[in-house]
Amino acid sequence: MSRESLGHFELLVLLALLRQGDEAYGVPIARAIEQSTGKPVILASVYNTLERLEEKGLVRSTSGQPTPERGGRAKRYFSISTTGLREVSGAKRALTVLWRGLPVYGG
Repeated sequence: MSRESLGHFELLVLLALLRQGDEAYGVPIARAIEQSTGKPVILASVYNTLERLEEKGLVRSTSGQPTPERGGRAKRYFSISTTGLREVSGAKRALTVLWRGLPVYGG
């Protein structure tokens, strides 16, 4: 895992992106997080996080074709990079080790 570890919401965004597959965009990523956490997600926070993850080299983005439904704007599609996969795997390992042996808490 890198020196700058993933924040909670960053990890949720990366995991939701993995669930959505290649060429996911903000709305389905936000929905996946809402469904898994039961909490509302502000779409702008998803896009801000995706941009930050792209700056860190953990995701890549491409632009689709402009569509009339979007007022001529193109969707921005995201995919996880090899480095992003490595970070998610490292976070999973660390959390698994930390949870191992703890008493089960309600919830």
